[in-house]
Amino acid sequence: MIVEPLGTGLTRTWDMPEVLVDTNTDFQHLVIGTTAQGVSLFCDDDRQSTEFSQLTYHEALLVPALLLARTLDRVLVVGSSEGVVSQISVAAGASVVDHVDIDQRAVELCAEHLPYGYTSEELARAVAHDGPVRVHYADGWKFLAETQDRYDVVLVDLPDERPEFAQHNRLYEEEFLTRCRSVLTEGGVVVCQAGCQTMWRNETLIRSWRRFNEVFGSTVYYGSDEHEWAFLFGLAESTPDTTARMLERLETLPYRPETIDADALRGNTIPPYSVRKSL
Repeated sequence: MIVEPLGTGLTRTWDMPEVLVDTNTDFQHLVIGTTAQGVSLFCDDDRQSTEFSQLTYHEALLVPALLLARTLDRVLVVGSSEGVVSQISVAAGASVVDHVDIDQRAVELCAEHLPYGYTSEELARAVAHDGPVRVHYADGWKFLAETQDRYDVVLVDLPDERPEFAQHNRLYEEEFLTRCRSVLTEGGVVVCQAGCQTMWRNETLIRSWRRFNEVFGSTVYYGSDEHEWAFLFGLAESTPDTTARMLERLETLPYRPETIDADALRGNTIPPYSVRKSL
């Protein structure tokens, strides 16, 4: 059983009749087991993904960025241990996907046990840089500071920002977002998992919304209507009619989303009232 913290005074209990992995990596407590939503991944007791809903989450995270980016050839992924967004990026036309994750053991265990994302064989090829996906076991902060490459999409997918100290908190701050912006190609997009949109759990989202609006010329919101997470997309330049751009590009995107259509793009790109009023 996993007791997941949701906010002050709130928890959610996950029954787990079968535990596949229960270990402490160098960076987190990681559990993989079966729940009512299939094989599921938990890090420090937070649900990261489940077999049932992972595609809804990963498409909400990535597809708007694919539609907003002017070109789609090179993608940088920071975090997102499962590897699903790397696979979708290649299906959408990317020729290079650099996947940076600090927790090698977590990535390997995901490939071994999750029925989605990398297989162990795919991961081995990616670690060897044999193909379009290139896995780097490295600190995303340091990788961004040292890379000379430029990317059409920079995607940051981490556990939720914590009120207490956590090593990944710095990857939510303005300095890191500015680093992400600095490696964009012209017309490129930075996307981050930005927190939950419910009013009793939206502190992270409001902080992220403010930061994105400080760092980027345009900030686009996408809140999944079937999941509990929201995502922010930053463009360096002020860009009008971003929803219209996404709707137009959706028709020709090589990757065909299973959980996002034109109506979802129209309806889910308006931030909640309290988020809009927080600036």
